[in-house]
Amino acid sequence: MNKRDLIDYVCENLGTTKSSSENIVNIVLEGIQAGIAADGAVSIAGFGTWNLRERSARTGRNPQTGETIQIPASRTVAFKPAKAWKDRLNG
Repeated sequence: MNKRDLIDYVCENLGTTKSSSENIVNIVLEGIQAGIAADGAVSIAGFGTWNLRERSARTGRNPQTGETIQIPASRTVAFKPAKAWKDRLNG
């Protein structure tokens, strides 16, 4: 499922227009992004948690040349599904 499929799903289940459904999906996604940026985490009960994670600087290798390179520290987002959701997926 991609963003377009999610918009169609919202449209069908809420009986809204595609434009309204797109606005709903965009607002929810923006809210999740804003929450992670502000608090470092967003948790939705029964669904899961997004956490901001720090990646340390490290030494890597260019696969084409074999040259050693420095990869700078960075931040990324990780998602951990709720237990109820994992149980549902695993039957």
